[in-house]
Amino acid sequence: MMHQEITYSCTTCGQVFSAADVRYLCPVCAEDNDPLQPPLGVLKVIYPYAELKSQGIGFKQLKEREFLDLLPIANCENLPPLKIGKTPLYRVRSIRHDTIPFELYLKDDSQNPTYSFKDRASAMVSAFAKEHEIDTIVTASTGNAGSSLAGICASQGQKAYVIVPESAPIAKLTQIIMYGATLIPVKGTYDDAFDLSVSATREMGWYNRNTAYNPMTIEGKKSVSFELFEELGEVVPDAVFVPVGDGVIISGVYKGFEDLLKTGIIDHMPMVVAVQAEGSANLVNNLEGVGFTIRPSRTLADSISVDIPRNFHMARQFLDLYNGEWLTVSDIEILNASALLAKSYGLFVEPAAAAAMAGLLKYHDQELVSPGSKNVVLLTGSGLKDLSAVKPLLNMPKAIEPTLSELKYLLK
Repeated sequence: MMHQEITYSCTTCGQVFSAADVRYLCPVCAEDNDPLQPPLGVLKVIYPYAELKSQGIGFKQLKEREFLDLLPIANCENLPPLKIGKTPLYRVRSIRHDTIPFELYLKDDSQNPTYSFKDRASAMVSAFAKEHEIDTIVTASTGNAGSSLAGICASQGQKAYVIVPESAPIAKLTQIIMYGATLIPVKGTYDDAFDLSVSATREMGWYNRNTAYNPMTIEGKKSVSFELFEELGEVVPDAVFVPVGDGVIISGVYKGFEDLLKTGIIDHMPMVVAVQAEGSANLVNNLEGVGFTIRPSRTLADSISVDIPRNFHMARQFLDLYNGEWLTVSDIEILNASALLAKSYGLFVEPAAAAAMAGLLKYHDQELVSPGSKNVVLLTGSGLKDLSAVKPLLNMPKAIEPTLSELKYLLK
């Protein structure tokens, strides 16, 4: 069903596997995995870059072919019928009413069908499953991946099982149920849900959507990089600020630009900035050390609250190879960024998405953003996903009698 030239490469040992079959982790490296550590053996999809480059294929031709030369599916008709991706890119010219000396663009992925960036990954997983005649998909999720899989599967006539920690936000759980998926809350963390989903995959034979476990998730998420390149007039942005939890979105951003680099369409990579919440910074806190130390996650940014970042090793490889940068932001900085986005630009995003904006604001305040540079902030999910997180920002007014005198009194 798939291009014969496509292979999987293990990011740990480099072993190459055929991409014709359903495969998750490298079977050799996975044997050494410790459940309390980020997994080894995460697979990366490799395309015939040299062949594409020698053919002189440009971005226009890639687009005309619906990017099939750089996708792990044989036919775009197997993608969901919903409008996924091609989300708005808004340019803003001021911050806190001050004109900024650089270009700033906000990529609003809350406009996807289930209101989050995760639809890009679910779409590719669903299409791959369809081409392999698989009709049942399972995922572990803190909410967004689950609601995304549920909605995408509903549009494709596929069955979805979604395993979530019982503390997941009610809005996301409501979505999952409304889309008709089977919701399975567990007493525990996302990591407990993840482990159960993997066990269920082995026992039940379901196809597993888990990020950093299924290589198709990164192949779906990388589509944002193709879009950014196109929307910016076929120019590589100078910097992309990405909210980071398990390291899959940032790896997807890197993978998309790397595909363009290896085919000769671009000649350099953007500087990608990984932004984590201070209370859940297990990925960036372990980038420079030896071994891996876990600190329990405590942040209001539910979607990036992760104890064990499952795609740590690939994300670190990308950040090292392409000189990426990283920082952490406090929950207060996240809430302030959320308020700024809503009140200044009319964009109400969930805290995880606001974290990326908080990172940009921190760089701006420290004068780390180069004048004249092109900067993109990825806004990955709708604020309606988790209303409880923004309660500290709300001062709900009391009702008044519907009289003009009461109105005038209130306005005083």
